[in-house]
Amino acid sequence: MEPIVLNKEIIMVLAIIGLAVFLFIVEWIRVDMVAILMTVLLPILHLVTPKEAFSGFSSNAVISIIAVIIIGAGLDKTGLINRLVQPIVKLAGNSASRVVMAMGGTVAFISSFMQNIGAAALFLPAVRRVSKSMHLPLSQMLMPIGFCAILGGTVTLVGSSPLILLNDLLTPFGLEPFGLFDVTPIGLALVVGGISTFIFLGRFVLPKGKPESKHETEAGHGPAYEDLGEIFELQTPPNFNAFREPLTVKHLRDTHQINAVAYSGRDRLKMMTLPPDFEIRSDGHLAVFGKKENVEAMAEEHGMILKDGLQIFKDNLAPETAGIIEAVVAPRSELIGKTLREVHFWEQYQVNPVAIYRADQVLYSGLSSMKLRSGDSLVLEGPWDRFKILEEKHNFIFTTPVGEVMKPEKALLAGFWLVVSLVMIMAFNIQLSVSLMTGAFGMILCRVLSIDEAYQSVDWRTVFLLAGLIPLGIATEKSGAAAWIAHTVLDLIGNVSPVGLLTAIAVLSTFFTLVISNVGATVLLVPLVVNMAMVAGTDPRMAALVVGLATSNSFILPTHQVNALYMGPGRYRSLDFMKAGGLMTIVFIVVLIAMLVIFYGV
Repeated sequence: MEPIVLNKEIIMVLAIIGLAVFLFIVEWIRVDMVAILMTVLLPILHLVTPKEAFSGFSSNAVISIIAVIIIGAGLDKTGLINRLVQPIVKLAGNSASRVVMAMGGTVAFISSFMQNIGAAALFLPAVRRVSKSMHLPLSQMLMPIGFCAILGGTVTLVGSSPLILLNDLLTPFGLEPFGLFDVTPIGLALVVGGISTFIFLGRFVLPKGKPESKHETEAGHGPAYEDLGEIFELQTPPNFNAFREPLTVKHLRDTHQINAVAYSGRDRLKMMTLPPDFEIRSDGHLAVFGKKENVEAMAEEHGMILKDGLQIFKDNLAPETAGIIEAVVAPRSELIGKTLREVHFWEQYQVNPVAIYRADQVLYSGLSSMKLRSGDSLVLEGPWDRFKILEEKHNFIFTTPVGEVMKPEKALLAGFWLVVSLVMIMAFNIQLSVSLMTGAFGMILCRVLSIDEAYQSVDWRTVFLLAGLIPLGIATEKSGAAAWIAHTVLDLIGNVSPVGLLTAIAVLSTFFTLVISNVGATVLLVPLVVNMAMVAGTDPRMAALVVGLATSNSFILPTHQVNALYMGPGRYRSLDFMKAGGLMTIVFIVVLIAMLVIFYGV
């Protein structure tokens, strides 16, 4: 092929790619906003037509992702997934290795048909319960199972957004599309490789951690949070605030690491949630949560009377009425990037935040002004009925159940429509988007989900990210930028074997997916590597497949949604992901290339 001449259009496309990658890294605006920027900027610069700019919203890939999310929500709503988990846990027995094998394999299987983050979220409460019952550190179980959820996305063509997108990106080149299970041998090998890595080498790379109490109650003031404290009741004297500055809830938390959770004044009106600026007054009764030595020191300093037990709040704070629970900030939570004060947390949800677990830190003070991140674990105190309302907002994932309204009677219908979708794809060769949307529509029709619940379940950020980046891929190919980059890269590396080229592509894809989204990496790299493979005389379909799979190789940093979700509950640090994820990254690339050689004769 003749070398491509660098022209004005190629330079403009390269500049826009650079802008997109830069914005992905610095995160000045959200990734879906970056994608929307591409749909606006590209047609304005006449690099794509307006029709091409918005073609992503009608693409097979985008419709498939919407349908997959709805199907996953239906499976979750009926408790069908939890039914699969229970016998798996019994089968695992009391062996940590068997638990990782059994639960890791199960989450990988589920993840092959629904979003990775959805499967990981479903397993978080189950893994925690197993950890407590077996008296094993959660940190040694959660990361392997989270990695298996990511690896499960490589087992079928609907397991992850990059693989769903892959066939659409191959269409402009006239290449044969991949079938639903064409990637299955490679995906299964990756799952087995991941599980084996942790079985044999996990003790060297996983943090030791501390086991949680085996005797913890499912919910309440049990020993699970004894390291944070317990509930005490105090009384303030009649002249408490006569000669002092007002004493606020925030002051108690910041000074004594004590959380005031309820107050009753002279009028005996009880307040069960106390915002940070609430002032504690004379002749009042105060319920606090904290360590005994801190409470005793605070009572002595401020002249409060520490009671023997709960009296005024005995009924309000009884275990069957209220308790303490841990809630993880969900990946799509509207609270991410906001503080508790900004969202009026106390007034809106009427529960009290006690502490925040962030990586390996336990934060007691400054909670109201701290910007929340995905994966932060909040220890909350409040009445159970308020927790149910909070759960319905989908801003948190609760690590212990709080009475979610499920539809177990619809479980068979949910499973039936999933099977219908798969049969349409495999037996009748009906297009992926049509088959999956049929399954999603069937669940709504049979009232497994309401139409409103279906809309609410869709991750619209992912939809706009995917749809918005597709025209950037079109512009990269249409302008000749992909071909120019391919020639330039091959001139630099010289002659290389097919295995060497695919290994280089796998490493490049891994790097890209660590700094930008896996969807963005796929859209940018597939046109590039297809051109590289054509010039080098290597199978372009295999080059594209490597990108689609290697963009799931996102283990080194806690930037992947699954890693971010598990970071708080597992009390992980970034260094923990670097150690275990670095090893997993090498295993991933080795297994991927080996399976391509074995099954596809590369």
